[in-house]
Amino acid sequence: MDYKIKDIEKTFDGEITQSLGNNEYVIKINDAEHQIKILKMDSKGIEFVLDQKYHRAKYLENSTNEMNLIIDNVPITINMHTDLDKIVFKHSGGASSSDTQLALKSQIPGKVVSIAVQEGDSVKQGDVVCTLESMKMQVAIKSHKNGSIKSIKIKIGGTVAKNDLVAEIE
Repeated sequence: MDYKIKDIEKTFDGEITQSLGNNEYVIKINDAEHQIKILKMDSKGIEFVLDQKYHRAKYLENSTNEMNLIIDNVPITINMHTDLDKIVFKHSGGASSSDTQLALKSQIPGKVVSIAVQEGDSVKQGDVVCTLESMKMQVAIKSHKNGSIKSIKIKIGGTVAKNDLVAEIE
C-alpha cells in the first residue's frame, strides 16, 4: 500500500512491494526495504514485527485517507495515497487470477456490512461484490474476473477471516 507516515519531525514514503503470504510483507520505506509480519490485528490495534523487532500500535481515529496511531508510545499519522480496496484487489491475485478460478476469497478479516450482488447476477472484473469493515475502515471486495455469481457464502452482519470464501463466480 502506498502511504506517507508523518510524525512531529519526519515524513516517510512507503509501499508494500511484495506479499510473502502468512501475513508477511516486504515494504519499502523511502529507499530501504523492510520485512513486516502482522501478528494480531483487531479493532483496537495491531501487533507486528518489523525487521525482527516487535511493535504494538493502538488505533486512535481513522478515516478513508488517514490513520492515526500510537506506535510504541509515539503518535503517528499515516496518510493513504491509494484506496485500500484497490490494494486488497491487487494482492488478492485480482490482476493475475485464472479465469477458471471460481472462488472469490477475502484477503482480510472483517465484518460484512453490505452485499452488492445476488446469485445469478453478472459481474465484471473489478465490480464490487461486498463491503467489509476492517480496522475501522470499509473495504470493497471486488470480483476477480468476468462471470456470473454462482453462490454467495456470506451474510450481512457476519464476519469473515482472511482467505474465507466470499462467493463463487463462474
